[in-house]
Amino acid sequence: MELIEGEIVEMAPVGSRHAGQVNRLNRLLSRLVGERAIVSVQNPVRLGEHSEPQPDLALLKPREDFYAAAHPGPEDVLLVVEVAETSADYDREIKVPLYARFGIPEVWLVDLAAAQVEVYRQPAPQGYQAVQTLRRGDTLVPLLLPELSLAVEAVLG
Repeated sequence: MELIEGEIVEMAPVGSRHAGQVNRLNRLLSRLVGERAIVSVQNPVRLGEHSEPQPDLALLKPREDFYAAAHPGPEDVLLVVEVAETSADYDREIKVPLYARFGIPEVWLVDLAAAQVEVYRQPAPQGYQAVQTLRRGDTLVPLLLPELSLAVEAVLG
């Protein structure tokens, strides 16, 4: 379940393909970011008083307490990654615009069914101003961690 704009939203059960993808990305991102970021897996991000989505992965600014004192807020997030096996429309229409309204600098929507990664940048109240769709053969470079480079193949598995 997630708190989205004051409503408790029941999420679909996580399928094995989705879980495996999250595990793959956790391993990949943890190895690449090292001490430069905290990889948070399916944990809440506080977006105001009425929303605490639980992105599949979030890269967070390093903090000594690993966010034990409080959930991270938008100012702590470097990148959000949502994995979608059957939830791509929900993620695109509800969660991605919510992240934009709160100024999350970058969101990757890993769409397993379409075998693509949608990259959202330049958040604004009305949504992300820059959207790019990447496929196998393309390279992902996180906006706030430009020293990292990931092949889309590695992200999609």
